[in-house]
Amino acid sequence: MNGRPTALVTGASSGIGLEFARQLAASGHDLVVVARDEPKLKELAAEVSTEVEVLRADLTDASDLAVVETRLADTTKPVDVLVNNAGFGTMGPFATLPPDDEEREIRLNVIALVRLTRAVLPGMLERKRGGILNVSSIGAFQPGPFNATYSATKAFVSSFTEAVHEEVRGTGVNVIALCPGLTRTGFQEASGAHASTMPKFLWQTSEQVVKTALRDLEHNNAVSVPGIQNKLAAALVRFTPRGVVRRMSAGVGRRLRD
Repeated sequence: MNGRPTALVTGASSGIGLEFARQLAASGHDLVVVARDEPKLKELAAEVSTEVEVLRADLTDASDLAVVETRLADTTKPVDVLVNNAGFGTMGPFATLPPDDEEREIRLNVIALVRLTRAVLPGMLERKRGGILNVSSIGAFQPGPFNATYSATKAFVSSFTEAVHEEVRGTGVNVIALCPGLTRTGFQEASGAHASTMPKFLWQTSEQVVKTALRDLEHNNAVSVPGIQNKLAAALVRFTPRGVVRRMSAGVGRRLRD
């Protein structure tokens, strides 16, 4: 035992997940890194100065998911911080999107996140310490026409996370939802969104997002919204009629789709 805390990060091979792994390692955490791309996970392991356990897993596969659940529940090698970052989005009119892809999106963004949270939480409560950070999205605050399944999954993540946050209040376990906006990763390209058309002031870097998220996790803020532009957008939604919000969101969705 080296005495360092351990963080498990899903989707750690790229984007926000990779940055979480880097910043957690820099703050003295050993890592358990999870993704489908094992070579990139091994590159990360060679890059950081702390101990890294590589778990190659497709979290939409039940057997792979079970392996990660077992690791999280292992009390002999406890995980102190869980970052549920793995996820993907689909873009386009819902009626035209392949249903198998939509189901896989729900399995990853929702089912895997719930099962991994459930796997790690009892041990954290027993130890009276720990942190769970579930990556949601600014898209959770409103319906997302042309991005319907993704926005719905993130609305679930935020609601679920806030509920668990309240359940464990005062136990020493921090549970928060991270709701980033446009972030410079490969996520938009993978989802088919033409995000390069969006104004530059709306964008943040992964480094900015993760720095804010880890600070808010330490402070046990139930919801972390990085960036003043995203905070303003979230506030605007609360005070705007729902029909107007839907139409505004549809306009953004069309811009990203076209």
